[in-house]
Amino acid sequence: MEHIFPTYAQYPMEIVSGHDWHLVDSNQKSYLDFTSGIGVCSFGYSNDWIEQSVLNQLGKVWHTSNLYPSQLQDDVANALCPDGMLAFFCNSGTEANEAAFKLARKATGKGKVLAFNNGFHGRTYGSMSLTGNPDIQAGFKPLVPEVSFADYNDPNALDAITDDLAAVILEVIQGEGGVVSGNGEWLQKVADKCHDQGVLLIIDEVQTGIGRTGKKFAYQNFDLDPDIITCAKALGNGLPIGAMLGKKKLASAFGPGSHGTTFGGNKIALSSAKAVLEQLTPSFLTEVQQKSKAVFAAINEQIEPLAVVDSISGLGLMIGIHLNPSIKVDDVIAKLQDEGMLTLSAKHNTLRLLPPLVMSQEDLLTGINQIAGVLESIDLTVEL
Repeated sequence: MEHIFPTYAQYPMEIVSGHDWHLVDSNQKSYLDFTSGIGVCSFGYSNDWIEQSVLNQLGKVWHTSNLYPSQLQDDVANALCPDGMLAFFCNSGTEANEAAFKLARKATGKGKVLAFNNGFHGRTYGSMSLTGNPDIQAGFKPLVPEVSFADYNDPNALDAITDDLAAVILEVIQGEGGVVSGNGEWLQKVADKCHDQGVLLIIDEVQTGIGRTGKKFAYQNFDLDPDIITCAKALGNGLPIGAMLGKKKLASAFGPGSHGTTFGGNKIALSSAKAVLEQLTPSFLTEVQQKSKAVFAAINEQIEPLAVVDSISGLGLMIGIHLNPSIKVDDVIAKLQDEGMLTLSAKHNTLRLLPPLVMSQEDLLTGINQIAGVLESIDLTVEL
């Protein structure tokens, strides 16, 4: 690539087309996709419902300013929001978290926010300041002030939740941080402490939301009560859209002029989101849960016992295979690509799997078998 910044460490193939849960590169090589575009294309690459919804909107109008009301925005917000919440639409997960950061400070009149080590909330200045990864923050200081960090799943973190905080922000499953699942009891204690201290609880559902864990939002697996939710990625199935959802009691803090966006709530992106949410039915989510049980059963039988695997984590179809330091996750990804399968990495030498939610159980299990075969074939260079 000659004319763009070298921002991304890119794999040696260009994806040019896709269908269902398969992708095809410029050399016409086909791949079984266990990435969903990093958790984005949960409904795959040839969803007629989404395609028709977008085409219908293309025939009407592509963009209008937010100076005018949009019934489409209100309809999608109604389908997306839990009871008692309102939506603000934007273009991405990092923008959703920026909005949440601003709303929390404005609504509470307080500046301090507690986040968690290994958490990831985006790369713009506010969201990057909430991200507990020094490598991502390196070279960009000074960051937004009054953000502190605690260890995830650590009972001592509860002591850091005091009434001088505006908010606590967390992911129910830390995605980029290594597919680290929150302990249910700990998550509930964090939520209770926030509510007791008058601190807003922000749950980042950018990667975990829109069905990824078998629920509409991952926090629903743990009976939590967030004040603010952020989502993006799978909401548009590939079209850029994010949303910040907040309780109605916070509405007065986000009146006219307090926040805004030119493209947020774009009608083309919203038409895709509407089709996604229309398909995110209880029966569909039940199917995701059933597929997840079959996948984790296969992983526990074929992959977890391998010497090169330290542990397994995740929920629904968000899966982390934590590899022994004797092998590098990038080497595993490269070997899988050679064999026609796309996977992801995450922090701490984690092989991360985010297959499209619509993938058949048969192909899900084929993929798990393929990963097991690659891991079995790798020669250990370090004695375990």
